[in-house]
Amino acid sequence: MVHHRAGWLNPVFEGLSYAGRLGLVWIVIALVLCLAYRRWGVFALTVVAIVAADLSASGLKSLIDRPRPPLRYAEPKTLVPLPHDASFPSGHAATSFAAATMLSFAFPRFAPFLYVLAAAVAFSRVYVGVHYPGDVLAGAALGAAVGAAWVLALRAPRRSGASPPRSGAGPPAG
Repeated sequence: MVHHRAGWLNPVFEGLSYAGRLGLVWIVIALVLCLAYRRWGVFALTVVAIVAADLSASGLKSLIDRPRPPLRYAEPKTLVPLPHDASFPSGHAATSFAAATMLSFAFPRFAPFLYVLAAAVAFSRVYVGVHYPGDVLAGAALGAAVGAAWVLALRAPRRSGASPPRSGAGPPAG
């Protein structure tokens, strides 16, 4: 895939790769949406999901320790500086899909745009030559799982010490 780059697209994918660093583009998008709709809890939870996805990806990178493509293949050269950590899974993909998932649940009308952007950021890492496609797919799955887990945790019914309400059909009196 990297051997078939279209030179005119290089700046586009380099820009997407840089924008996805540390989930920064997602923090900006979350900030804009939360400003517009006055939903500050969503902003905080999106940042938490980004951090959780990044920490999860970093932990897996330490465990799996897969070398990046340029360490195995000398050509073609990367379009961005080679990161110093392992390749699997992609942190950019993980943070992008975690944020896209969180923001899509809060702002469903923007879901198509959010997921297309997440996929573009993820693909950019393959295009610029610093990830294998499998790294990106695993990062996307990890990020979507992290985002969905946060959404499900927030939607779970709150449990209290009180017993559940009775239906009214109790034992007969007498």
